[in-house]
Amino acid sequence: MSSAQDPFYIVKEEIQESIDKLQSSFHQWERISSDTGEQVRLTKELLAACESIEWKVDELDKAISVAARDPSWYGIDEAELEKRRRWTSTARAQVGNVKKAVVSGREVNLSGTASVNGMRRELLRMPNAQQTDKSNQYSQDNDDFIQSESDRQMLLIKQQDEELDELSASVERIGGVGLTIHEELLAQEKIIDDLDTEMDTTSNRLDFVQKKVAMVMKKASTKGQLMMILFLVVLFIILFVLVFLT
Repeated sequence: MSSAQDPFYIVKEEIQESIDKLQSSFHQWERISSDTGEQVRLTKELLAACESIEWKVDELDKAISVAARDPSWYGIDEAELEKRRRWTSTARAQVGNVKKAVVSGREVNLSGTASVNGMRRELLRMPNAQQTDKSNQYSQDNDDFIQSESDRQMLLIKQQDEELDELSASVERIGGVGLTIHEELLAQEKIIDDLDTEMDTTSNRLDFVQKKVAMVMKKASTKGQLMMILFLVVLFIILFVLVFLT
């Protein structure tokens, strides 16, 4: 399967675009003064983007784990699997660094050292236990649904590939039968051509003999003609046996 058709590379490209946008927003966040409403808004957007990208990378890791069970069936090898694992690790590290920097806050050194722990506490204010349980349950249900759908799609693709393999094998068998029939027809045609040649040769010989017999009969007497007819009958029988029975 080519890279353009491989679902991994399609998802990889989407995630890489999201990471590029995340890093661009992060650089913008670094340039904004601390304790401002714009920074608070951008911080929330960065944290949400980090969560979304991390979820996508996790799902991609799950797909890699599924492919690792039978790499040959997916048309990849161990080197390709390792390459994909390295990319997801790199992507996760890039997102983690941005998330860590945003959560920790940006240290400024204008009149000394100051931290943004207050902003961090405001952004990361923990919800109550009931909301947390509902969120965790929803996340678990969502992960289970995605995993189930992924397994179902993989099974469906595998079944379709098996059907295509069977169809390909049937086409190959039909092609082999057609080739055998073609060769047999060529052999029969050659036999017919040889038989036609033999018939033409025999016909020419008979014409020659008939002409000779006619010439001799004109010159011979009645008795001689009878002897000649008898001779020709015997000769005809001999030729018939030689041509058609041998």
